[in-house]
Amino acid sequence: MATIQSTGVGSGLDVSGIISKLMAAESAPLIKLAQKQASYQADLTAYGSLQGSLSSLQSSLSVLNNPSTFKTLTANVGDNSIFNATTSSTASAGSYNISVSQLAQAQTISTPGQASTTGTIGAGTSTTLTFQFGTISGGTSTGGVYSGASFTQDAAQASGTVTIDSTNNSLQGIRDAINNAKVGVQASIVGDGSATPYHLVLTSAKTGQTSSMKISVTGDAALQSLLSYDPAGTQNLTELTTSQNAKLTVNGIAVSSASNSVNTAIQGVTLNAFKVGSTTLNVSNNTSNIQSAVTSFVSAYNSLQSTMGTVTAYNPTTKAAGALLGDSTTQTIQNQIRSTLSSAVNGLGGNLTYLAQVGISFQRDGTLAVDNSKLQTALTSNFSELAGLFTAAGKSTDSLVSFVGSTNNSTPGTYPIKITQMATQGVLTGDLDLSTGPTTIASGTSIKVTIDGISADVGLTAGSYTASSLASMIQAAVNGTSAFSSAGLSVSASITGSGFLSMTSASYGSNSKVTLADKAGTSVSQLSGTVTTGSAGMNVAGTINGVGATGSGQILTGSSGTSVEGLQVLVTGGSTGDRGSISFSKGYAHNLNQTLSGILGTKGTLSNATEGINSSIKDLQKQSEVISKRLTQVQARYQAQFAALDKVIANLNATQSYLTQQINVLNGSSTK
Repeated sequence: MATIQSTGVGSGLDVSGIISKLMAAESAPLIKLAQKQASYQADLTAYGSLQGSLSSLQSSLSVLNNPSTFKTLTANVGDNSIFNATTSSTASAGSYNISVSQLAQAQTISTPGQASTTGTIGAGTSTTLTFQFGTISGGTSTGGVYSGASFTQDAAQASGTVTIDSTNNSLQGIRDAINNAKVGVQASIVGDGSATPYHLVLTSAKTGQTSSMKISVTGDAALQSLLSYDPAGTQNLTELTTSQNAKLTVNGIAVSSASNSVNTAIQGVTLNAFKVGSTTLNVSNNTSNIQSAVTSFVSAYNSLQSTMGTVTAYNPTTKAAGALLGDSTTQTIQNQIRSTLSSAVNGLGGNLTYLAQVGISFQRDGTLAVDNSKLQTALTSNFSELAGLFTAAGKSTDSLVSFVGSTNNSTPGTYPIKITQMATQGVLTGDLDLSTGPTTIASGTSIKVTIDGISADVGLTAGSYTASSLASMIQAAVNGTSAFSSAGLSVSASITGSGFLSMTSASYGSNSKVTLADKAGTSVSQLSGTVTTGSAGMNVAGTINGVGATGSGQILTGSSGTSVEGLQVLVTGGSTGDRGSISFSKGYAHNLNQTLSGILGTKGTLSNATEGINSSIKDLQKQSEVISKRLTQVQARYQAQFAALDKVIANLNATQSYLTQQINVLNGSSTK
């Protein structure tokens, strides 16, 4: 009887091999799931590449979708060593001959020499230095000392105070206290090598003839004799440098500026003067920036097309397909983008409504190309309409009505504007005639001022004031109060023809209001009489496209639920009545940016697609875990079954061996 041949332990069977082959058959579903997971992962990778290209395309739109791109002009200066120039959105193209004859400079004054920088000055009594800034006029100056001059405070510059006491009553301490207080004065110590070499030198932080200093000192007598400086009175400091304005001519017209940075000579242009001399300035449309932006956009679009071609490609030779071949999401994205770029826009003048009109056109392979000659022609002949072709822009027929903004619900079109009420500012006008004599402000006076709902205590500089100088001092004090300046609030103060104090908030609308109240020292009644509460301003009111609009300050906003919803216009002047029309357009860069935001957003097309894939991958992982658990159980069952079989066969083999031996014995016996 033949013996069963095997490599098994007991039975001789190849148990491991048999189980391995059985498990391979059992694992076939798991392999298919892994293949599906790999396919989904490939889709995610392809979507990642697509998302990167779409994001790059959206980034390339930033310049073309910015209205300021089409407003900012380029300034070219013939000789940049004389001055340079920058432009803003309000600039207009033009050519200018400019001659700088004098540079602006700041006033510098100096104390008499002192023997030491650290020795104490005075008794250490608490002393207040009050710095005021203004114009020195009339009189003469001899050796840095004025005679017969007057000082008029500049209402636009805040006064500042510095406290000197026993902790800082040295030349060095005074210098540091002034610099740390940041009152608009730079202090330094200069030594001249004499027996009393050390001078405290004070320089106004601002240039211009309206920034000369006046220093009032209350407290220690020694500090008063050292630091008091009134160009119209006692001058214990000597002027080293006289404040002066920059002087120049623009196309023959004389211009004066307190600063060497001149922004009032040419609208929308800032000139930064460096030295005396003459040269030219040419302000022109910033066409090079737009050309560069168009090139970047076309390049980014073509890069997207290349990415889409790769992820959806099919090679008939190798029969290899891109991960997103036939993918509906990719096709939808491509169709949305092409539709956005193919549809006409409203435009701002009717001449430019298609990209092809500025040389941007589709090629047969789906890419974009730029005809630079055609683009240059559009930049030259239709520059004013380019904003409407690319971004969300508006253009009004009234120079005092301008486009401010819009929302996604604003519909492109041309709409008539009618104003029924102009915006006004909040004004407080007193009833006390201040022109009858000087007004005295006591030391330590402060008043409570409220501007547009924000209140603060305002310290007033002590002294005797004419009506106009009082208004200047109050304006400077209020506007120099940090609670107001940090909130962007300010007032203008003046004297009416009746001699009354008038304070006007810089803002417009129903929230614009000025009120005064007593705090300490001189009473408000000595400033404005019985009037302490001003009248509030009014919001602009009117219609856009015949529908009542909402006014806030000088801004009129189209009503909700209408074609002009969210459309905003700024009305800066003029009168009530019909105010022409405003044309509004949403250009290609704006529309494409909106399309891409819908694709790339957290709830957008790509996000939904990738979330679906990730969900499928998770489901496959769960299925794999279930199958893997079952396979573990199947393998254990197979191992148990074959272990039992191995035992049975081992017993059979043992029986076979025994029978074989017995038969051999019997055969041997019969032979004998």
